[in-house]
Amino acid sequence: MIKLLVAASLLFTINNPQWVHNLNDAKEQAKKEHKLILLNFSGSDWCIPCIRLHNEIFESSYFTQYASDNLVLVNADFPRKNKNQLSKEQQKINEALAEKYNPQGSFPFTLLLDSNGNKLKVWDGFYKDGVTNLVAEIKEISGK
Repeated sequence: MIKLLVAASLLFTINNPQWVHNLNDAKEQAKKEHKLILLNFSGSDWCIPCIRLHNEIFESSYFTQYASDNLVLVNADFPRKNKNQLSKEQQKINEALAEKYNPQGSFPFTLLLDSNGNKLKVWDGFYKDGVTNLVAEIKEISGK
């Protein structure tokens, strides 16, 4: 039984790429693994379109399968509730990312970046065309 649980948890981990919270770490990983970076600005505890984007697109099996092989995922979250507050260090990191990539403060706001942090594509707001179209757009840009 324990072996089955371990195997199931490994499968879940393999197919669900982890979101990182530091773009510099993401750039290093993207260079090493020859991947692009998907940077998402969200308000995880107040922004309904942000929550929908994560639930309907980013957490779908189709997206996670593609992302695990082709993307480094970065989340810059701006929660409002006290219980969800980030560390001061993480807040500074996210504010610096917003200053550079999202100065207008849009939520959700998603960018596709190369491994050097250069913008390749921007999606402003909830992506209404569905997960297969989003992945198709990324594939068209990345060639994979």
